[in-house]
Amino acid sequence: MQSNPRIPFQLSSDRAPLTGPGGKNLIVHIVMNIEYWPIERAMPRGIIPAPHGATPAPPDVPNFSWVEYGLRCGMPRILDMLDRKGLPCSAFLNAQVADVYPTLMDAVMGAGWELVGHGFFQQSLKQAEDEADVIRRCLDRLEQAGGARPRAWLGPGLGETEHTPDILKSEGIEFLHDWVLDDLPTWMKTKHGPLMALPYSFELNDVPVYAIQQGSTDEYLKRVEATLAVFERELKSQPRVMTLALHPHIIGVPHIAHYFEAALELLTARDDTVFLTSSGIGDWYAEADPDGAARVMEGA
Repeated sequence: MQSNPRIPFQLSSDRAPLTGPGGKNLIVHIVMNIEYWPIERAMPRGIIPAPHGATPAPPDVPNFSWVEYGLRCGMPRILDMLDRKGLPCSAFLNAQVADVYPTLMDAVMGAGWELVGHGFFQQSLKQAEDEADVIRRCLDRLEQAGGARPRAWLGPGLGETEHTPDILKSEGIEFLHDWVLDDLPTWMKTKHGPLMALPYSFELNDVPVYAIQQGSTDEYLKRVEATLAVFERELKSQPRVMTLALHPHIIGVPHIAHYFEAALELLTARDDTVFLTSSGIGDWYAEADPDGAARVMEGA
């Protein structure tokens, strides 16, 4: 009997000791989810319910506007913030952003952010008629836009079918963020060989913090501070990946962006911290645990 068909169970305390990149054990990954929510479809999520308890039919103008505000105003705000601090970012991109919002795509490319596959538009792969086609079209479009095929993937809504990791591996994806089960990368099995599962976050993710759990304006800063307080003990013996999972319509509004910048100030002031994007984390771990890929496939 096995708890997990892809990633063998292991206590974090049983993992072999590692040394972080350049000897820095706190690895911070800034992620911006940049999504296209077609106005003619039901919105994937809403900040405001329809009046009188009715189910909103498209166009859902309030919730569409909530999201597009993030693209119009939140993105320039965060692009400027990270540029001033010289911090890298992974852009988890719906590929149609390149077609629907070309000036935004140009800004992301100009900032040098790493492009990570995140579906064609914001629809779970569980709802796709042909998930392999969606994955292929996404990667092809991002390769066309960015000049290199993305190496990493996060499914919209972290949605997967039982075949998704196998398809992603067959399409050349090396790193997958859907399996949010460890503070460090782990190797996982697919039909086509090993795939690396990279950390993501629900707890430092602005959607659960603000849109679902209705956190206070300064909640993100408080969570970063509390996470660091626990990590301080653990960093003495093992690296930790802290993923800051963001969406421009949430983290990019002024009152929340203010406290997010304070969280960045806290992190950049440390001398044990390195900021990496998806492939940087994956390349570090592949070198730090070169036998892990073979080990996980031995049990396949």
